[in-house]
Amino acid sequence: MSKFKRDKVMPRYFAIALALTFIGFAVVGKAMYIMTAKKDYWTQVANRLKRDSVIVKPNRGNILSSDYQLMASSIPEYKIYMDFQAGTGDSISSHRHDSLWAEKIDSICYELNQIFPSKSAADFKAHLLEGMQKVQKNGSVGARHWPIWPRRIDYNTFCEVHKLPIFKEPIYKGGFHWDQYNARRKPFTTLARRTIGDLFGEIDSAKNGLELAFDKELRGTNGLMHRRKVLNKFMDIPVLNPIDGYDIVTTIDVGMQDLAERAVIEELKEINGEMGVAILMEVKTGDVKAIVNMQRADDGNYYEMVNNAISYRCEPGSVFKVASFLVALDDGVIPNDTSFVIHTGSGVMNMHGRDMKDHNWRRGGYQDINVARALEVSSNIGVSYVIDKFYGSNPTKYVEGLYRVGIHEDLKIPLVGYHPPYIRMPDTKTTDRAKYWSKTTLPWMSIGYETQIAPINTVSFYNAIANNGKMMQPRFVKQLMKDGQVVKEFEPVVLKENIAKPSTIKMMQTILEHVVSQGLGRKAGSRSFKVAGKTGTAQVADQFGSYHSGTTRYWLSFAGYFPADNPRYTCIVCLKKSGLPASGGGMSGVVFHHISEGVMAQSLKRSVDDAHDTTSVIIPDVKGGDMVAAHYVLNQLGVETNNTWNGSYTEGNPIWGSARRDAKKVVLSQTRTGKGIVPDVTGMGARDAVYLLESFGVKAKVRGRGKVKAQSIYAGTAVKQGMVCDLLLE
Repeated sequence: MSKFKRDKVMPRYFAIALALTFIGFAVVGKAMYIMTAKKDYWTQVANRLKRDSVIVKPNRGNILSSDYQLMASSIPEYKIYMDFQAGTGDSISSHRHDSLWAEKIDSICYELNQIFPSKSAADFKAHLLEGMQKVQKNGSVGARHWPIWPRRIDYNTFCEVHKLPIFKEPIYKGGFHWDQYNARRKPFTTLARRTIGDLFGEIDSAKNGLELAFDKELRGTNGLMHRRKVLNKFMDIPVLNPIDGYDIVTTIDVGMQDLAERAVIEELKEINGEMGVAILMEVKTGDVKAIVNMQRADDGNYYEMVNNAISYRCEPGSVFKVASFLVALDDGVIPNDTSFVIHTGSGVMNMHGRDMKDHNWRRGGYQDINVARALEVSSNIGVSYVIDKFYGSNPTKYVEGLYRVGIHEDLKIPLVGYHPPYIRMPDTKTTDRAKYWSKTTLPWMSIGYETQIAPINTVSFYNAIANNGKMMQPRFVKQLMKDGQVVKEFEPVVLKENIAKPSTIKMMQTILEHVVSQGLGRKAGSRSFKVAGKTGTAQVADQFGSYHSGTTRYWLSFAGYFPADNPRYTCIVCLKKSGLPASGGGMSGVVFHHISEGVMAQSLKRSVDDAHDTTSVIIPDVKGGDMVAAHYVLNQLGVETNNTWNGSYTEGNPIWGSARRDAKKVVLSQTRTGKGIVPDVTGMGARDAVYLLESFGVKAKVRGRGKVKAQSIYAGTAVKQGMVCDLLLE
């Protein structure tokens, strides 16, 4: 008999189940009540306690020149938005908010038009009303982040916008808010632009150059902040502080870079060239002091668009002949005294069914010449005959020799776009025409064809010759810095201790010096110091690999080093042009001459006693600007001035004016500046000119360097809001 008493237990189970059912219905009912009737109340509570995790961007590190001048830095830029739901927590607040907008929107749009003249006040009003209507209609999330202006704005413009009605209110009341970015700016504008690199502006992501190569070091580490809304006020609670990026110190010398760029551009204009490349390298360290990549744009001007110095592989032409003879000398197939005589004849020699010609073949050629003279006059026959005679039966030995002397070396350059040289090994079995090794391949390779080499590899090879056979890796960055302290050094890297025997290097140094002193490289030389180098002129194939379609294009080069008796710098200059005349020595050599003389002039350090009589006082040329400051500096230098005003440099009360010098003193003149009138800033330095204009409410844009030559808005013009004055400096 079962002890389970069904008549007593089951009613109890039923009662418990019924109670649980009632409780369940009550919970569900309460939840439905909260989700419907009390929705607005609890939404407001949630909004008051809203908590977001906000990423805090670090400051991107600066890029500095070798002497610590600023070449790239970050400044704040802003994208501005409006939250049309801000300040509308209840019906009363919403009514006040709408009334305030109705009252102020016309004046806000008028002021926005003054700040951003390209968009009318009516367009601004329509745009803002569209955002307000979206919130009123469906509380759109997009309208809570409604863009006021589609592009980034600078700090000064941001401050102007932030002063407008409603926009100046706290974010939880007015709704005006923004995203801050670290925009990249270059004080030297386009100087070494492709090497320094750029960013994708909208996403602050590195695009190319050193910006990309050292992006990890420059970028820094993001921080984290909790933004909590309590009682309609935002509180920012730092969780993790951002770590700013490192500064990188490059090897670029600003003065040398500027000098090289101007020299290349001037010659390109002179010869109507398409492209110009120049690389200046320090012999002992491999430091790249200047790197130029000019290319003609559609508007006819020259800009840095592609880093051709490291990426443009082409047939180098006659500058390659040095590598060919270096291999032959080092292998001992020709004597080191260069006494081996080459019979070049009348300047035309048939080589395996194809004519090899010297540039003077129409004038009868060079007849009998030795090895040294063959390089001095850049004889195609002289070089190709020697290489074909001694390596024709074993071309692999010749190519292995090229690899040995470093012309084929992978430099492992950190910049994106670098292409190592392409010098192929003999292959007679392949069906690939581009790789097939014919009987004519060797003689034409020996004079700089049938190969693909970027200028950076050629200059590194010549630098090794200047450095007594030691090949250095090109160095672009030498230090990482943080808060002014060096945290990492990038030491010079030796790629090859010896590219050839010391005796071979010595002989080649002598030959290269003679190329300039008594050969085709005369225009690259200098009266003040010795120069060594080699010219190069090569036809450039078109995109289909043809040399004879349409107008002939030439790649003109000069590679060398200076001073030849104690090498400090190696330089290569390459120019690309269409049609004749075309001369590596007469065109690229001229640019090399200007660069070398300019660099050596910059490095001269003489005592002031050598320049003037110690008993005399030099009267300096003084820019216009703050005359109180000018007077103070001149007094400290012992230069006589006039002083017809009251003012103290230490009190910081500037008196604006101009300066001129006479035989014994500097005459300072005060310029009257009326309130609300554009001042005259011609003759001033950039710093003073910009400061004075902006103190009058006029934005300034600067082009060039030096003193202000001209201003786009005439002095005496009435100042208007949003006025921008372009300043041309020289």
